[in-house]
Amino acid sequence: MPNTYENLKNSHPCFGGHKNNAGRVHLPVSPGCNIACRFCDRSINDVENRPGVTSKILRPEECCDILNKALELCPDIKVAGIAGPGDTLATDNALETFKIIKENFPNLIKCMSTNGLLLNERAQEIIQVGIDSLTVTVNAVDPEIESKLNAYIIYHGKKIEGVEGARILIENQLKGIKKVSDAGVTVKVNTVLVTEINGDHIEQIAKTVKEAGAKIYNIIPLIPQHELKDCKAPTCAQIDLARTKASKYIDVFRHCQHCRADAVGVPGKSEYGDQIYRKRLNVKETFSHG
Repeated sequence: MPNTYENLKNSHPCFGGHKNNAGRVHLPVSPGCNIACRFCDRSINDVENRPGVTSKILRPEECCDILNKALELCPDIKVAGIAGPGDTLATDNALETFKIIKENFPNLIKCMSTNGLLLNERAQEIIQVGIDSLTVTVNAVDPEIESKLNAYIIYHGKKIEGVEGARILIENQLKGIKKVSDAGVTVKVNTVLVTEINGDHIEQIAKTVKEAGAKIYNIIPLIPQHELKDCKAPTCAQIDLARTKASKYIDVFRHCQHCRADAVGVPGKSEYGDQIYRKRLNVKETFSHG
């Protein structure tokens, strides 16, 4: 059985376990993405500290060596997570990696992040591999609003733009959240707060994902870049207001560190990525979507 929400609050840094010095290692095994978020700039480099960035892409079979090194350097690591740099369900790499972790590191908490486009149809695979916590990025539950944040999806080989693509994405996210949460997987929802687009929509997102089965909600401030580079990052007061509104419906996580896709260590206290991922690149290379 997956770890319960109460257990994760003590042992997973994204659920409150940072208070107990719980660490995590992110394994960047997912190269490609299947949606085109207007604020996303996925990159290979070793200088930016934000989601979507890694210094290299791993193959699933490399991860045992990486995990052994990480645990030797940081015994506080409790979680093996996969958060990109692309989407974890757009390829088979993440699920193959979790099968290896399940066999070789059974005591590690298995954590995965996804945009949720394929969550509904791949939910059973997630359940079978024993994922303990799943993070789904839901930026809107209204297709009109979502289309302002996501330009298109690539769904079963077809590019679907605008509101139609947004509708498919939201439907699959919510159906998928219900399937995995009904099976006992703890679901956290992330929302990127773009004040002028979804700032007045936060309560509806929080209420809807809670009804679908999510346990905890994380509001992430926009990093202005890519197509939304001219939007303003939300102020501390705007973030606090959004969290207060959401907390009427669902537990809210308030200590997100904007971790890289190859982060290693205890968030805010230690970082061993440079030692674990030795082949650092010093050039920036932006991924293409699709």
